[in-house]
Amino acid sequence: MKLSILMPVYNEQALVANAVKQALDVEYPCEIELVVVDDGSRDGTGDVLAALDDPRLSLHVHPINKGKGAAIRTAVAEATGDYMVILDADLEYDPQDIPRLLEPVLDGRASVVYGSRTFGSHSAYSFWYVMGNKGVTTVANMIYNSYISDLETCFKLMPLALYRELKIRSVGFGMEAEVTGKLLRQRIRPYEVPISYRARSREEGKKITWKDGVEALWILTHERFRRVPGAKSKSRRR
Repeated sequence: MKLSILMPVYNEQALVANAVKQALDVEYPCEIELVVVDDGSRDGTGDVLAALDDPRLSLHVHPINKGKGAAIRTAVAEATGDYMVILDADLEYDPQDIPRLLEPVLDGRASVVYGSRTFGSHSAYSFWYVMGNKGVTTVANMIYNSYISDLETCFKLMPLALYRELKIRSVGFGMEAEVTGKLLRQRIRPYEVPISYRARSREEGKKITWKDGVEALWILTHERFRRVPGAKSKSRRR
């Protein structure tokens, strides 16, 4: 088994070298590759990435910023693994947790695994950020009749072929909701494992806003009730 770790990067000059190092330093139970997409950074991130050298690392560049979803789309197109997981470059997620995500897959218990943030031990989470995340997740559970604990988690591990089949169209942070909505619509229930998480503040560079929460709700609702082209209604049994 080969795991593709997909890292979208935008204006993370101060953190990206450490993020890449941490990702490559983990002792994984399988072969890995790290596919990094510089999504039009303008702060020197590109120079930092260009100086990195590791045979497991491949770098791809967007000339202009297109959004997280678009960066992941590029990474997925370039990836060569059997499975994939997304790892942001902002150091909020710990790559040491990735082997924990792999355990249910290697044991044959699951094929799609989410890393669930408990929002437990912390120093200064934004109230509205946590409540917004819980609200979006609750709406998804209600309209899809499911029970997941963290829809917006970055750590979504699944077969690379499955992600490609989902045909994710969202170019921004809405891709998180679209991925989950399409999985739940296909009755694929993610297996969840607890992970660590260190949220950074707006001043430290956090990019997601309340507008992304509103977009996520719209995407979830649209995905749940959209009609599949060519689908025919079932005839009544006599």
